[in-house]
Amino acid sequence: MRGEEEQGPPSVRAEEAEGAEGAEGAEESLSTDRFAAAREALARARMSASERGFRPGARIPKRRPRAGDIGQGRGRDDGRDPSLLGNQFDKLLSERGWQLDVAAGAVMGRWREIVGDDVAAHSEPVAYTDGVLTVRADSTAWATQLRLLASTLLGKMEEVVGTDVVTELRVTGPGSPSWSHGRRSAPGRGPRDTYG
Repeated sequence: MRGEEEQGPPSVRAEEAEGAEGAEGAEESLSTDRFAAAREALARARMSASERGFRPGARIPKRRPRAGDIGQGRGRDDGRDPSLLGNQFDKLLSERGWQLDVAAGAVMGRWREIVGDDVAAHSEPVAYTDGVLTVRADSTAWATQLRLLASTLLGKMEEVVGTDVVTELRVTGPGSPSWSHGRRSAPGRGPRDTYG
């Protein structure tokens, strides 16, 4: 009794078998229809190629350049065709080896953007030499603060202009006043009781 419940009555089993055969037949006819369509498309492509004079394995003749090709990406790469100005600047910088200098100039020009308004109000980049950026602070307190922030500032500069542009940050305090005026100066220690 149990075996009959699992398998079902014979009429149901026959319908299921017919349905399975019908599904397989439908899948087979569907796949042959897809292949037939692909074969027809291939035959049409071969026919149109033979009408144009193309043969399988034959070389395709080169197309002669036309006046309308200017600006279509079919130009020569010998420098005579027009190109974008930015691309020409990039090419010039790479040929002359000026990428690091331009990147350092970008750090000096975008100082406020890189370090923020508060720090930029009390400091300014003064010089860049061989990967060392010299920054002058307007007070000794800000000079100390910048020395403490040096690693953070170097990280921000690296994000903006890339690695190995600024490798060291040298911070100087405010410059002391110069007491030498004119072409001549007297030897000696100079004024000592001025701030008395």
